[in-house]
Amino acid sequence: MSKRAVIVVDIQNEYFASGKLPLVNIEQAAAKAAQVIDAARQNKDLLVHVHHEFPDPNAPVFTPGSDGVNIHESVAPEGDEPVILKNYPNSFLKTSLKELLDSNDIEEVVVIGAMSHMCIEATSRAASDFGYKVTVLEDACATMDLEFNGMTVPAAQVHATAMAALEFAYASVQSTADYL
Repeated sequence: MSKRAVIVVDIQNEYFASGKLPLVNIEQAAAKAAQVIDAARQNKDLLVHVHHEFPDPNAPVFTPGSDGVNIHESVAPEGDEPVILKNYPNSFLKTSLKELLDSNDIEEVVVIGAMSHMCIEATSRAASDFGYKVTVLEDACATMDLEFNGMTVPAAQVHATAMAALEFAYASVQSTADYL
């Protein structure tokens, strides 16, 4: 096994058109993520699937037991690939992710998934802080329009800002094609 892990963050039904929180370009990001997942399987990289759930059974999104919390079929885990349940944007916070990576002698992580400005940023920054070499594949990530101070910030700008911030100090940011 290599010393690299691919961490697939929150590519869940909730973020697709049928979910309660659809993201801009999620279908394209999931297709790129599927390519990365296939390569990880071929390369014998550790492949870790992370999915978000709010602990409150009355949560408006990512409600436990709902179809929205399920990992999307396009990137579904196979066999004994580990699946980590998280309740916070940071995939490391109060989960076994770091222990899993360390027990597999992982030195480098590749982060893909959703949302660029939230869980991808939080997970990538934490991974960097823990000393892993971090790569984020920007076109295998998606986000949404945000609002701030009465202004709508388009998803493309939200995504670009998140990627620029990560590339500034935390990660190498690449396209899927360049990575593969």
